[in-house]
Amino acid sequence: MSTGVIITIVLLAVLLVAAAALAKPLAGSSRGLRHRFGPEYERAVAQHGGDTKAAEKELGERAGRHGHLRQRPLTAEARAQYTKEWAGIQEQFVDAPAAAVAEAERLLDRLARDRGFSADSADERLAAMSVHYPRHVDGYRQLHETARRPHEEPAATEHLRESLVHAHALFAELVGEKPERPDRQRETGPEPRHAPWTAIRRRSSTRGSTS
Repeated sequence: MSTGVIITIVLLAVLLVAAAALAKPLAGSSRGLRHRFGPEYERAVAQHGGDTKAAEKELGERAGRHGHLRQRPLTAEARAQYTKEWAGIQEQFVDAPAAAVAEAERLLDRLARDRGFSADSADERLAAMSVHYPRHVDGYRQLHETARRPHEEPAATEHLRESLVHAHALFAELVGEKPERPDRQRETGPEPRHAPWTAIRRRSSTRGSTS
């Protein structure tokens, strides 16, 4: 075998190793984004019409802009006040669902700002929260959209209820408490102090039965 052939084989081997080394971090990056963003990853892919490269580019840029954000802790007094206000909103839902959802959106905005998500644009604030709370941020997105959409009874009540329930998971994360599981709560006995889900369910069921 000539020296030229040997050199060619060695060069090809080096190129193959280099190509494999470059491909590995790219694949790892894709898996990393999928793991980091969870449902937000799937949502981004759907928004880009199934184009995973475009979705991953957007998510990567989003992580680059907001991944360094250091959240501010809440004082015990602030945490207690937010919890009290949220409980009041859920009680308000029984008689005024739309007003309660609008108030919940304002409270979440204020809470997010207090925790350090203080971007001037609501879209950028939502993007920042999607980096740090990707599994619950859609609850805020739903609440935001629902609060700005005209509603008609009785079908809208269930949609309002679902928006508030989903937003509660993000609220619990931001306020530093473990989210409640509405499906596991009892219909009898004392209700959790910050989630009268049974009253909300009874309200929506009553409205639905009268339609």
